[in-house]
Order: sequence, then structure tokens, then C-alpha cells
Amino acid sequence: MEVINTFMTWIFKNRIGQIEKFKNNPLEIQREILFKLIHTAKDTEFGKKHHFRQISSYKDFNQWIPVHDYEAIMPYIQQTMKGRQNVIWPTPINWFSKSSGTTGSRSKFIPVSPESLEDCHFKGGKDMLSLYVNNYPETKLFTGKSLSIGGSLQTNPLDVNKNSSSGDISAVIMRNLPKWAQLARTPSLEVALMSEWEEKIAKMAQETIKENVTSLTGVPTWTLVLIKKVLEITHSDNILEIWPNLEVFFHGAVAFGPYRNLFQNLIPSKNMHYMETYNASEGFFGIQDQKNSEELLLMLDYGIFYEFIPMEDFQNNDPEIIPLDQVETGKNYAILITTNAGLWRYKIGDTVKFTSTRPYRFKISGRTKHFINAFGEELIVENAEKAIENTCKRTGTSISNFTAAPVYFGENQEQGTHEWIIEFVELPKDNAFFTSVLDEELRMENSDYDAKRYRDMVLKIPIVHFAAQGLFEKWLKSKGKLGGQNKVPRLSNDREYLEEILKLL
Repeated sequence: MEVINTFMTWIFKNRIGQIEKFKNNPLEIQREILFKLIHTAKDTEFGKKHHFRQISSYKDFNQWIPVHDYEAIMPYIQQTMKGRQNVIWPTPINWFSKSSGTTGSRSKFIPVSPESLEDCHFKGGKDMLSLYVNNYPETKLFTGKSLSIGGSLQTNPLDVNKNSSSGDISAVIMRNLPKWAQLARTPSLEVALMSEWEEKIAKMAQETIKENVTSLTGVPTWTLVLIKKVLEITHSDNILEIWPNLEVFFHGAVAFGPYRNLFQNLIPSKNMHYMETYNASEGFFGIQDQKNSEELLLMLDYGIFYEFIPMEDFQNNDPEIIPLDQVETGKNYAILITTNAGLWRYKIGDTVKFTSTRPYRFKISGRTKHFINAFGEELIVENAEKAIENTCKRTGTSISNFTAAPVYFGENQEQGTHEWIIEFVELPKDNAFFTSVLDEELRMENSDYDAKRYRDMVLKIPIVHFAAQGLFEKWLKSKGKLGGQNKVPRLSNDREYLEEILKLL
């Protein structure tokens, strides 16, 4: 295994030259990608309709191709799902990622082309390993296996010929991995793609207990569920008793800060590393490339062309749209992507803040629809997650999940407030103190919230419901959203999710 580890480490180190190329020439790379996408799709139905053959500049692209949300591009996707090809992309599309960016009742199906699988999602996984082995050249990662927690697959519901499939992007990727990658992972594909999550977690635990697991890949919430199941079965105190060579957790989908202490308790090793990725149904966008920084490097050569909408302009009927060369650090942007799977100027619903433009590094700041701005406080997910993380540190607590929504002015209520439901690993000893600290941290993270909290003139101190573990899992299960990349919405400007969860308390 040492020979294999040495060889694989050498292989993955060699990609660094290509990463340095797009870091040093970001705008040239992005321009090349834009015109390659346009040229490739010029004879699709979408390309003909939007004059792709006549586009010779970014100005033309901006003028002739409209911005799309899911509702706008859905008719093209549905035609493709019904088996009609060359609609939005020329190569056959037989896979659709079932998006779970929200927990609404209507699912989104994102096309996954052969190019997006190979040149985006797979490439992102390889680059994740490349950056890791370059940061940690003494790694023994390839002496063992990667334990990956994926979703499940179903037949495409609109395909009468049953020639295509849909499912979580993690499941689509896992099902299409090359043989060498399948041999390097655990559990078996049969178990990894099971749809019944309670049975799946139990079988994953049983299958992986005897494996030499050196890395974990997945969403923090479900990875914790699996780890605890393994500890329960083996009657162990920490996971290193089972997997002594575990050295890294590649995580994504939700902010890791609120979970860090919990993972460090379950994996008590100073040599354990945590590396964030930003991989969504629509594409692989970013990787944490520095050891001691939580910033993500924007991956610019994956067949994706990026544009951005300043969030202060987002709600306008004709918002300002800017390409990569015009972004500024510290500003909040909504992301637009044009991809090698036929998404054209598509709003993915995420927001980012750039921390650097040489190279382009950023932090995920939230969702365009997941925020609270009921009273002018403009509280975004980034603020809430950082406040929760700091509150847990100050109070010595660990959480599993949370959600929050506003309490609006009523007939007998002159001030509004925010109402939180927080699920704890261990409930705080002093609920009032936790609430007070959370309020303080929110005020420190967000000046608009702080201003509205001044002397309780607009906002009162938050209402916090303290829940034991299992509440949010129960709610997700009731919505048919248990497992995969489904997640609880952190913030909402209405009370729909909060009211549903409150009924389960």
C-alpha cells in the first residue's frame, strides 16, 4: 500500500501546474470558456433561438441571452428529461441531479452532461486531492479508503423510455466513477446508493467498521449520524479507535463552523484535517486551497463561466450584471453560471463574498432566498452561522442544526424579533445566558441587526426554542426529504418552515 500511496500522491501533485495557470490567468481562461461554450452549443435549439452564431463579444452575450431562474429554464430541461436531445446542450444528457437547495415541495432537476461529469465534477474531486497532497506531502491517504456518504438514484420521472436517471449529485457522481475510484472508496455501491436512510446508515456502519478508512467525504450533518452509529455499534469512545489512520474530512453543503467542536471531540487528533469544498448540483465551484484559511479558491477551468449580481441590486427588474473582472472584495454577490451542461446565465441561488481577486478566493455568504430582512436588519446566513459558532464556543455547547424566522409586528406588539429553533447535542445549562450571548454575537456580526436592536426600539432579544437531537431529522422525514444533500433552511423571511417544525417540538 505504501507503493500505491507514493504513486498516487505523485499523480495528484502534477495537477498543481494547471491550477496555477488559471490562478495566474483567470480572465483569459474565463473568456476562453465562454466562447467555447457558445461555439459548442451554437446548433442546439437554445443556441439557434438566442443567435449564438452571431455572438462575438461579452457585450453580445449579455444582450442576447437572458438571465434564467429555474422556472425560466425549466421548459428546456423538461424537454430534455422527456428524451429530446440537443435542446440546451449538444451531447446526450441522461443524468439529472435532483437539487435540494431548498426543502420546498417542488424538486429541481439539473442536467448533468458527460462534459460536466468529466470536466467539472470529476475534475473537482481530483483537484481536491491534488491540493490536499500538496498541502500535506507526508499524507498516507492512499493507504486506505475514502468513506463517502452519497444520496440515492431514481428513474427519471418524465422519461417514458426509462433511459435516464435522476438523484442527488453525490449519487450521480458515485454511480459514474471510474473503476480505480470505486476501488478506493467504501461502502459498496449497493449500500451507498440505498434510498431508505435509516437502514442505509446502519448498513454503512456495519460495512465500514473493518475498513481502513483514511478520509471522510460528505455533508457534516449526515457524517455525524454515521460516526455516532459506528460508535454505538462498537461501544467506542471516539472514532480513532475504529479508524486510527483517519486524517481528513472533505466536507461541503453547509457551513462547518457550528460543527467543528463536535467533530474534534469525536476525532480527537491534532493531525486530523478539515477541507471544505463547494460542489452543488449545478457544478463544482470552489475548494479550500490553503491550510490555515477558510477561504475557497474559485475553480475557473471547469467549463463554467461566472457572472455576478450585486445583492443590493438583486431585487431590481433589470439588475446590474458583472463578469469576474469587475467583482470587488467584501461585497455580497449572487452567482450566475453558464455551464457545459446547458445552464445559460442561471441563478443558482447562492451568494458569495470575495476575499481576494489575486487569485479569486471567496467565502459562501448565504442564499438569495435564505435571509431575514423583515425590519431592515439584512441578516444573512453567514452572519447567523458565525454567531452560532461563537455562541457555542462561549457557552461550551454543540449544536446539530438550527433555523430562524422573524416574528412580525402584531396588533399588540410594537417590536419585532427573530424566533430560533436550535437542536443541541447537549442542551445548555442556562438557556437565558445562551440566548443573551447569541444576541450579542448577532449584533457583533451584523451592524444593521445591531442598529435595530438599539434599546429594543425595533427588534427585541430573540426567542429561542431549545430542542434535543432528532427534531430536524423528524421534520425532514415528514417532508420526504430525509438524507442526501437535503438540508434545513437556516433563515427564512417567512414563517412557513418554522411553524411546521414548532408543531413537532
